[in-house]
Amino acid sequence: MPNHEIRNVLLLVDANPDLTVAAQMALVPGGSSPKPVIPPGLPRGFHYDSSFPPVPISEQGLLQVTMSAAAGRAEGGLVVRGQVRTSELEEVFSRSQERLFSDPYIEAMPTTCAGNPPIGTAVDVARLLDTARLHGGGMDGNGVAIAIVDGGVNLAHLKAAPRNLKPNFNSVYSWSASPRVTPGSAPVGHGTMCAYDALIAAPQATLLDIVTLVRMVAPGGPALAGLLSDAIRAFSQLMAMMIVPPGGGGRPFHSLVVSNSWGVYDPTWDFPVGHGNRYIDNPGHAFNRVVSALASTGADIVFAAGNCGPICPDGRCAGWVSGAPVITGANSHPETLCAGGVDINRAVVGYSSHGPGSLTHDKPDLASYTHFLGSEAYGSGQPDSGTSAACPVLAGAVAALRSIYPHDAANANRHTAKVCGWIKNNCGVNPSGALGWTPDLGFGIIDTVAFAPGIAIIT
Repeated sequence: MPNHEIRNVLLLVDANPDLTVAAQMALVPGGSSPKPVIPPGLPRGFHYDSSFPPVPISEQGLLQVTMSAAAGRAEGGLVVRGQVRTSELEEVFSRSQERLFSDPYIEAMPTTCAGNPPIGTAVDVARLLDTARLHGGGMDGNGVAIAIVDGGVNLAHLKAAPRNLKPNFNSVYSWSASPRVTPGSAPVGHGTMCAYDALIAAPQATLLDIVTLVRMVAPGGPALAGLLSDAIRAFSQLMAMMIVPPGGGGRPFHSLVVSNSWGVYDPTWDFPVGHGNRYIDNPGHAFNRVVSALASTGADIVFAAGNCGPICPDGRCAGWVSGAPVITGANSHPETLCAGGVDINRAVVGYSSHGPGSLTHDKPDLASYTHFLGSEAYGSGQPDSGTSAACPVLAGAVAALRSIYPHDAANANRHTAKVCGWIKNNCGVNPSGALGWTPDLGFGIIDTVAFAPGIAIIT
């Protein structure tokens, strides 16, 4: 468990030339770490983390940082990281003029119904997604990058796994929160599973390994954990990539899909209920603003619903107040797609979190496939499971669609809101025949029958 005597926090600070240069250097793909710069005027009691470079939290601010560091003032300010003693939190909060945000731990969302064998295989998932038709029509992920924001991908395992994968990988635009983990060469595990599952529908997509979950919450605790600030840095790297025009000397893919199989499991990791700057139910939190900024650049962002379902919830879900939403934070963000989980028989898996969500009521958006034999990243015969698997399966389907309907800043029909809204409203099937949103399946189970050339609303 986290140390509740100390709170990890984020502070929004005004940009000056030195801070802006440090932010710019941190966003250069493959660049060296910038020299630490201490922001002026930090509130007393805020212990600054000099290892965390300042990060812009808006697209306009990012443009200002990347285009002209000397100009010195990123719109919306920059976020820095630090710690505050819990006993001093409210005092520091009052000194910071409400610029202090929570920085809770985030964790991966693997299976919780331990011991249940897989139901079907990745081949069955491919059949249900009708990938033969999709790929025959050019919807195979070509020209699209899929960013796996997780604990790291092991390319060697992907190449040796069933289905004869030959994954495309871009190391330049990959990123790691830790020098101990090299993108593409991480230990085999959760991130490798997610990458494999994303490639079911989009085998020609380019993988980006965005290594974010690299912390241990406590000695002996889960290794697949991070701080929300690590995700802020990860998303800022992706934003910087997306403002580079595609083609020529720019980025080598026209579209980006971001897969996130993680979230906050325990509300006690966040600020208390009712606190103005906590994360899980606050659209104004720094990370939720970064999510909006990344979506505005044209990225399609997919999150897992979580494993706090009614039948076999993860033990970490016990901290939620009865009746409170368990799909929270960016997992319930209005500008993301949220994936619940079903097996290949289209039955809801017991651990899949039910809605509503905290930021947007109608979450999950769709259900996707999980608990099948696929990557075997957890050992021979072990399923790809949890909403952790459902999320990249859905992300891969979005990437397949983007192959022939690429992001185009000049075409409003291709913007994230339009395309993801069309998917949500036209590509879900409820086996019960129910219409509209339901707490378990959202707007239905992902169905690609509507994926076809010449879709008027997104052409």
